[in-house]
Amino acid sequence: MIKIHLLSPRLANQIAAGEVVERPASVIKELLENSIDSGANRIDIDVDNGGIKLMRVRDNGCGIGSEDLPLSLSRHATSKIEQLDDLEAVATLGFRGEALASISSVSRLAITSNDHEQGHGWKAETEGREMAVNITPAPHPRGTTVEVRDLFFNTPARRKFLRTENTEYKRIDEVLRKLALSHFNIDFSLRNNGKAVHSFRSANNQLEQERRVAAICGSAFMENALYVDVEAAGLRLWGWVGLPTFSRSQADLQHFFVNGRSIRDKLVTHAVRQAYQDVMYHGRHPAFVLYLELNPCDVDVNVHPTKHEVRFRDSRTVHDFLFRSLYRAVADVRPGDQSIVVEGVSTEALSGDEQRIPIQQPMSNLYSPQTVVGTVGAISEQMAVYQGLHGDRYEGTGLTASSFSDAAEGEVPPLGYAIAQLKGIYILSENAHGLVLVDMHAAHERITYERMKQAFETEGLNSQPLLVPVTLAVSQSEADAAEESSVLFESLGFSIQRAGPESLIVRQIPAMLRDSDVEPLVRDVLSDLMTHGTSDRIRQHLNEIMATMSCHCSVRANRKLSIQEMNALLRDMEATERSGQCNHGRPTWTQMSLEELDKLFLRGR
Repeated sequence: MIKIHLLSPRLANQIAAGEVVERPASVIKELLENSIDSGANRIDIDVDNGGIKLMRVRDNGCGIGSEDLPLSLSRHATSKIEQLDDLEAVATLGFRGEALASISSVSRLAITSNDHEQGHGWKAETEGREMAVNITPAPHPRGTTVEVRDLFFNTPARRKFLRTENTEYKRIDEVLRKLALSHFNIDFSLRNNGKAVHSFRSANNQLEQERRVAAICGSAFMENALYVDVEAAGLRLWGWVGLPTFSRSQADLQHFFVNGRSIRDKLVTHAVRQAYQDVMYHGRHPAFVLYLELNPCDVDVNVHPTKHEVRFRDSRTVHDFLFRSLYRAVADVRPGDQSIVVEGVSTEALSGDEQRIPIQQPMSNLYSPQTVVGTVGAISEQMAVYQGLHGDRYEGTGLTASSFSDAAEGEVPPLGYAIAQLKGIYILSENAHGLVLVDMHAAHERITYERMKQAFETEGLNSQPLLVPVTLAVSQSEADAAEESSVLFESLGFSIQRAGPESLIVRQIPAMLRDSDVEPLVRDVLSDLMTHGTSDRIRQHLNEIMATMSCHCSVRANRKLSIQEMNALLRDMEATERSGQCNHGRPTWTQMSLEELDKLFLRGR
């Protein structure tokens, strides 16, 4: 019979390393987080052979005293928490006290540190099966240097699972980019096999932060991003979200941080997807770099070994805050919110060449509503007439481009004035920047759709009693969720009653859904309520119906419009939320600047 025995310290640490040290990038992440927690404002990283041969992280933080160095290599030893209550408000990135002990059990590790401005430092190394720590004097400025050599040299089974040098290096690079995005106040540098790769300078204002984001996520993202900063109920969301037209085939440009910690969370993913659902083309993914700040007591960061997931104390409030903030930010994108170039901004961090980064600024700064109304004078008249345009009904307003001839230069509306129609499909318009092309059906489709939704919000839905009520057999928890969410169902035109511990009766539905299969829809809503505490499936289904209706009610291709009618459509687009995309996520218009047109014809060469 096998007897119970204590594991040796090294074996215990190697088992713990299975959670903490998966590959070289895992080591870099732990070391960088320690450096950040030490208060460093400069961190330098050196790696050789994809980190397998050498990883060196040097910082100018508070340093470690000689008496604490042996403890730093012990399991469950940390300076970041002292009692259980500290776990309820963790404000540091690392706090478990496992990282250094685990790393030292599967590598040759040395720490050199100094916690004083003057004097020499001390070096700590582990030796022997019992992992005894050897301390010797060593010169070092204030701060800490950690060297990790020959990763997994004593655990060949783990080493054989490592990928190629290039793959492991890319993982390290990804870790650095995420931390550089979440800690703008720190200088980061990275050398790979002795060659300088990255040098991220500290960013202390929005302009410098946008330079760093452009260097990490690409200038194309910043050229197509909106800056958001929203506070409510003790929560703050700020950062950059990509325009709906700047979508990705994969979710590979999505960075979300909670109190400076990079996370992947289903609640966050659901809220973002919900905010973009009305404007994102099918199968595409939005891009964003977002930061959520809240009281550390309201979020548990100790629910996953790698700390990639968190648990919010009030998940429903967080979800609703994220959704409403992003939904409003995306909805407020109008044709006047194009990217404009801010003079004096360069991408020196990207290359030695001087380039300009277009920084997203609302063009409302250039064209205020008062300016537009004052310039166009008859916009309201145009809009009133255009509201009656659908199907075969077309009416002119008597207005022509000359009606706006008195507008001073620089006060032209964002989408300018129509000059022609192309093939009965596109509107050609001239604005202050050059040529605007508009897909008239897609644009009118969005305008009609938004008006239908507004009517739904203000007037509500007509409900229809079912001739034969639908009885659903559900679980008790689902029945409880339906009962607790009766107000939600009623607001959406449903009448659902509990018929027993595990059954529901649907007696009334929105008239719009009379041809829909009600049972799976209600079941999906209950599933959402139990998972996320909220559901948008009914509203999404109603939106799909309204989108289809608006598509059929919109002006069709090959319909000839007068200049007046085209101008009315342009003004409506400027006044309508989400008018940059049709109901299916396709763009409704595009801009060609004079510079782009000049390049096409080789002007100036």
